[in-house]
Amino acid sequence: MDFSLFYFAAGQEAGADGYQLLLDGARFADRHGFSAVWTPERHFHEFGGPYPNPAVTGAAVAAVTSRIGIRAGSVVGPLHHPVRLAEDWSVVDNLSGGRVGLSFASGWHARDFILRPENYADRRTVLTDTIGTVERLWQGESITLPDGEGEPAEVRTFPRPVQPRLPVWVTSAGSPQTFQEAGRRGYGLLTHLLGQELPDLEKKIAEYRAHLPADEGARNPAAGKVALMLHTFLGTDKDAVRETVREPFSEYIRSSLGLIMKAAGDILPGVDPEDLDPEDTEFLVQRSFDRYFSTGGLFGTVEDTLPLLARLEAIGVDEIACLIDFGVEPGQVLAGLDHLGELRAAWDRQRGGDDVRSAR
Repeated sequence: MDFSLFYFAAGQEAGADGYQLLLDGARFADRHGFSAVWTPERHFHEFGGPYPNPAVTGAAVAAVTSRIGIRAGSVVGPLHHPVRLAEDWSVVDNLSGGRVGLSFASGWHARDFILRPENYADRRTVLTDTIGTVERLWQGESITLPDGEGEPAEVRTFPRPVQPRLPVWVTSAGSPQTFQEAGRRGYGLLTHLLGQELPDLEKKIAEYRAHLPADEGARNPAAGKVALMLHTFLGTDKDAVRETVREPFSEYIRSSLGLIMKAAGDILPGVDPEDLDPEDTEFLVQRSFDRYFSTGGLFGTVEDTLPLLARLEAIGVDEIACLIDFGVEPGQVLAGLDHLGELRAAWDRQRGGDDVRSAR
């Protein structure tokens, strides 16, 4: 099982120092055998607000690393012209020497579609078409599009990328249909534990893999790879970790409660968080914190978290995308990366031994 870093900041100071955790974390991951760094696409909300364009942050990561994968988690396909996506990410692929990978999402927040309002109603169909067009352009095909005078024009994109095929994931908030569709189209899968418990996730991953094309040549380079995003902070004492993350993570949940409730409808179906009184809001925040800390994140010590890794591998997860920037002071986050590196090394040592087989 691979380990990667995932960024989705709840808030960030303006200026170069605001992105120091991204760059320092990327350097750490590059040196310590992690597989990738993921940055998201977010608009018009402080939750994730420092990351409106993963191609820009990906280019920055490319400049300070030499081996780690550079991925979008996610590109909201219907917000962009596919030609521009192919061009931008081909630049990043060249800057990085061929290390780009993209997870595509259809988008779900209507306000985001201020950028492309005409695509909101049919965003899932638009996403499918966008991914297909980006793949064709990436592989050097020409496509025909109307020019400024409405006349058909045949175009190819430049620069040509380093990788002959673009590794593609599809992002799912838990919809079984999205898992199956990602399988049918031969893409990888990026998901999380918002509104999903592990037994449900296990069934969806099995369905995803059952739908993969039998012809491996029809699959994308990322096909069959399931990445799971988990909020992550490790230390030497679980109680100390809890106290370190309690306030910043609770504030992170508080600032994003509306988005979390929309993504995880089982928390309180049919309730608008704007209508909740402060006591109910705090109840939901604490309930969410307790769930994440106990079963929905990678929190505690190396020894505490190894059994969860074994469980995740057993249900079919291939990569843990460790979300590290949820409000803990950056110096503490970077110190915690040392423990995360120890966990990755301990997992590599353990995975071939009796402990892993018995944990399954």
